[in-house]
Amino acid sequence: MMGSPSGEAGRDGDEGPQHQVTLSPYLMSKTEATQAVWERVMGSNPSHFKGSDRPVQEVSWEDCASFCEKTGLALPTEAQWEYACRAGTQTAYYFGNDSSSLGDYEWYNGNSSSQTHPVAKKNPNAYGLYDIAGNVGEWCSDWYGSYPSNSATDPVGPKDGSSRIGRGGGWCDGASGCRSARRDYWYPNFRGVNLGFRVCCAYPKSQVIDK
Repeated sequence: MMGSPSGEAGRDGDEGPQHQVTLSPYLMSKTEATQAVWERVMGSNPSHFKGSDRPVQEVSWEDCASFCEKTGLALPTEAQWEYACRAGTQTAYYFGNDSSSLGDYEWYNGNSSSQTHPVAKKNPNAYGLYDIAGNVGEWCSDWYGSYPSNSATDPVGPKDGSSRIGRGGGWCDGASGCRSARRDYWYPNFRGVNLGFRVCCAYPKSQVIDK
């Protein structure tokens, strides 16, 4: 079930209606794309908080699309991202409804000291994914739009739009911004200090990039 129930604390109106989604098998990188990987592929490092094992940041959706074209990988769809983040849960966070333990799993404004941190230093979710709801927000492939009210299979979002979806909280977000259903959106050329990405591909895929 994609989206949040009407009674979830911190819920925004565009997180509903909840609807059933069916997805084809896919693989997702266990960490956000690091600065080392970005520099190896793209030959530059635009990040504000430098560190080879920190997530790359200040990359636009267009920049990430260029990265994916070079590597043969893809940005996840919004549905793929939420399924991966939830890791089988329907609670507000992938570890439950109580945000008091968020700091065990994610970097957010309550523990980040106003900066990003090296990837994979907190606990992963049940699918083995690190930092998916914190450290930096993550671009998705979809244009921003309203959810359908009916079920969907492998949804890819609207056919066009003005803004692209970003999911997951980051180092400057409050706890509510790290909920599994939280949605954000920006112009495709926007480069934010709180924005990075992770990649995915159809399963099986023989060629992958390591951390």
